Amino acid sequence: MKTSLFDLYKIGIGPSSSHTVGPMRAARRFSLSLPEETQRVHAELYGSLALTGHGHGTDRAILLGLSGEEPATVDPNAVEEKLLAIRTTHRIHLASHEIEFSEGRDLLFHRDQMNPPGAHMQHPNGMRFTALDAGDNVLCTQIFFSIGGGFIVEDNEQASAEQPAIATPFPFGSATELLSLAAANGLAIWQLMLANESTLRPEQEVRKGILYIWQVMQGCLDRGMSTEGILPGGLSVRRRAARLAQRLRSKELAGGGTGDPLAPLDWVTVFAMAVNEENAAGGRVVTAPTNGAAGVIPAVARYYITFVPGANEDGLLRYFLTSAAIGALYKENASISGAEVGCQGEVGVACSMAAGGLVAALGGTNGEVEHAAEIAMEHNLGMTCDPIGGLVQIPCIERNAMGAVKAVHACRIAMNEQEEHKVSLDQVIRTMYLTGLDMQSRYKETSLAGLALNIIEC
Repeated sequence: MKTSLFDLYKIGIGPSSSHTVGPMRAARRFSLSLPEETQRVHAELYGSLALTGHGHGTDRAILLGLSGEEPATVDPNAVEEKLLAIRTTHRIHLASHEIEFSEGRDLLFHRDQMNPPGAHMQHPNGMRFTALDAGDNVLCTQIFFSIGGGFIVEDNEQASAEQPAIATPFPFGSATELLSLAAANGLAIWQLMLANESTLRPEQEVRKGILYIWQVMQGCLDRGMSTEGILPGGLSVRRRAARLAQRLRSKELAGGGTGDPLAPLDWVTVFAMAVNEENAAGGRVVTAPTNGAAGVIPAVARYYITFVPGANEDGLLRYFLTSAAIGALYKENASISGAEVGCQGEVGVACSMAAGGLVAALGGTNGEVEHAAEIAMEHNLGMTCDPIGGLVQIPCIERNAMGAVKAVHACRIAMNEQEEHKVSLDQVIRTMYLTGLDMQSRYKETSLAGLALNIIEC
């Protein structure tokens, strides 16, 4: 077992897991390792981090990380004050001591280079940190890559080596193995995943941790449905979730509770948009499995709790455990990085996770879980990552809404189907990865093509 549920569902801040959370973690790790004679730190960004870093808050993340902040605990309300102090005084307090830091000199965006020079690993989200002494002599250099979902690896590390494999009772590397193991042991996928997770921490802590993740997700969702205004970044994108939620409530009151039968899907749309508007504003979110796709999983979970008769806490546990098993398959066999495989690796994966998880919450079979996850990804194949202005706003916010609705639909198709399906989840995961590799880099979180190029007057 290499990818835990708590790796896929990490608490952080917006707007991006790969461009905000990952760089913050890398900068913090570098800061913690610096010798006391360090008098200057030089940070350089490459590839997608350089091309869309300003829109994704990478510069802010680097400053916060060097200051010792980490995504899970940083106070979103204190970020602006901390950044203002660094930029006003041109000084930054590392883990051990304070140094001079001039952002224009010490934080460079290499927009014409895809990888750090001399790096052994190849990934579009590369960054290099250098520590210098008082005489500008190099003390140490580290190269990191942000590989999606807030995961980081240092150059020469294996992409899966951030957390070593742990012996579990039911190790699986493919959906075929997962289904076979579950069948052989008379387990539902969620039960198998719970047994594996309980190897890392007591079962009661696993359950408590999942419910805490859900609590954070709900807080994010509720803030998004009650906050209005303009999102930061310069596109003047107005928040819509609060207004849409109010409109739906008004329609329900006017109809006496007997209105549009498809209203639950309207609410799924609102739920997803609320989360991703919070993410775009730099608020507290949960990677699921990324920030750019953070709205899909909580939207479908809220749909289950709100609109499914008999929905309960046990169903939520089944939902999150099953979705994590599916997410682990994508993480370990393909990618969850928009910069590597496009948005099919973010919203597409989240949609697949949510679809399979919803089947489990509803008491479906393991075969139906696998089928729903496959359907959901099959109809996200080839999705590009082309954010306008490098901001996680257009088309990202609406794309989460579409992904959440599509997950519900995929679940319903799978649970109403009786015949075996022709395409397996393993096949669609492999297809997604190869499609991503074939996709031109211009369409993978560089803002050099697609909507980002053709809609520039927003």
